[in-house]
Amino acid sequence: MVPAHRVLPGLIASLVRPAPLCDEKVSFAWRTSVGTAMARATRARLRPDGLLQVTADTPAWTREVERSLGLIRSRLEAFLGPDVIQRVEIHHHD
Repeated sequence: MVPAHRVLPGLIASLVRPAPLCDEKVSFAWRTSVGTAMARATRARLRPDGLLQVTADTPAWTREVERSLGLIRSRLEAFLGPDVIQRVEIHHHD
């Protein structure tokens, strides 16, 4: 028997991926991909040209997003589809 925590992410992604691309879908994908703590300290917006703009609350969170970007992108692709995100820009509030 396969544990639910291994099956659910793929199942949820397969349900979300075909939905139209909108701000709410990107926000859901971001929160689900980065986890609760990072989601509270960051916001992500996907522009029509494929630029994912990530805003972090502090420089420390900016570094954490940069450090985890490979994993975050692979998780986001599961929800949004491949080639949706062309570039990523990360900055923090001043």
